[in-house]
This record gives sequence, structure tokens and C-alpha cells, in this order.
Amino acid sequence: MTLTGRRVVEQLAERLRALIDEQKMTPGQRLPAERQLALELGVSRNSVREALARLRSEGMLVSRRGGGSYISLPNGNWSDSRIVQPIKALMAGDPDYRYDILEARHAIEGGTAWHAALRASVADKEKLQYCFDATLKFHERDDPDLAAQADVRFHLAIAEASHNLVLLQTMRGFFELLQSSVMQSRQRMYTQPPIFACLSEQHQTLLQAILDGDAERARRAAQEHLGFVHTTIRALDEDEARQARATRLPDDDIDKKGTPL
Repeated sequence: MTLTGRRVVEQLAERLRALIDEQKMTPGQRLPAERQLALELGVSRNSVREALARLRSEGMLVSRRGGGSYISLPNGNWSDSRIVQPIKALMAGDPDYRYDILEARHAIEGGTAWHAALRASVADKEKLQYCFDATLKFHERDDPDLAAQADVRFHLAIAEASHNLVLLQTMRGFFELLQSSVMQSRQRMYTQPPIFACLSEQHQTLLQAILDGDAERARRAAQEHLGFVHTTIRALDEDEARQARATRLPDDDIDKKGTPL
């Protein structure tokens, strides 16, 4: 797209934002059809399509295959819903409930990968490639925090590419619940070369399956990847707990080399 073309799309996207505000459209509400928007705004359907894609990439809209574009549900509203709130309360009392969420992700993300392989648009695939490349770029910069954030964006981009609003909002709720505990574990994973190499290979396999439109391969790749993440995070957490216990041992129980007697 030329610079002029990008400006036109940006201007049209801004007009769509204004239209959404003027009509007081609410999360979950469906936008008018592309043809109607084109007539209302006096532009081509192709221009409307590109502007809608821009708003989807920003997270303002989500789409369903054959079902139009919808206002995205904000993370805050979702996390305060009756679905997520009880889980948040459980995690506050017992952090180990995060492993239940990881198991749920294992089940759900196989489905998002499956649907993404069947439904991903050109824009969706470009975003997936960008998110994958970002994990490599930030790792090369020795920035595990940003690399871990890019990892999360990669998984959410797959959910967006599934064009299933319920799956997408469920995933957003999960990541918000897990943000502090799992983000720390992901940072540790990205600081260890052998683990990072496995993650990158798994992400590449998952990405390629979606780009190829191979739904079964995408489902399998997602589940194998989440199984690895779950096992690795649990191992890292257990190792950290052991080290913490060792530091609490009395000095008399530690030999000169720092090894528990």
C-alpha cells in the first residue's frame, strides 16, 4: 500500500471511530454491513474493508466469519464478569489455581488454532507473522520482558484470527488473570537458551500450520506447545520453591560449599 493509500485508510478508520461514538455502539454490537458503510461514508467497499481491518488490528473490532464486524469487549469489563470474577477470587486464595487455567488454555487454544487455520485473513496472517518475529527480535535484544509480552500477543493474535468472539474474550480474560504469575515464568523461559529454542520452534510450527490453512496440524501444534509451556512453568516454579526453602535452612545445615547437609 502506498503512503497516500495508508493515509486514506487511517482517515477512514478515524471516521469509523467517530461513527461508532456518535451512534453510541456498545461492546458486542454488530457494525452495519460493508456495503451500507460504504454508502454512508461515500467510499468504496474495498476502502471500508481495509479500514475495518485496521480497527481489528488495534483491538477495537473483532469479526466472525460470514457474520460481520463487532465492537470488541474491553478486557476490564470481561475480567469483572460473572465468568472470570470467581476464578480471580480463587487465585487470590490459592495461586496454584493458575495451573487449572493453563490446563483450560491447553483445551481451548487447540480450538482457536483450528479455527484460525480455516478463517485467518491476509491481515490476520501478517499480524501473526509480526508477533512471531517480535519474540525473536526482543530475545536478540536480551529483553525477556518484551519477548514474553510478544509471546502473549502471538497467542491472542491466533484467537483473533479464529474470528470467534467468545474464544477471543475467554483468552483475553485468561491472560489478564495470569498476567503477573505466568509473565514472570515466561520471562525466565526466555532467559534460558534451550527453552527459548524449543518455544521458537513450536511457535514456528504453529504459525506455519495456520499460514498453510492446515487446521488439524495447527490444533496439534497448539496443544503440544501448551503442554510444553505447562510442564516447563511448573518445573521452574518447583525449582524456585526448592531454592527458596534452601535459603531458609539454618547455617549449621549448610556445608562450606553451600550444599544442604
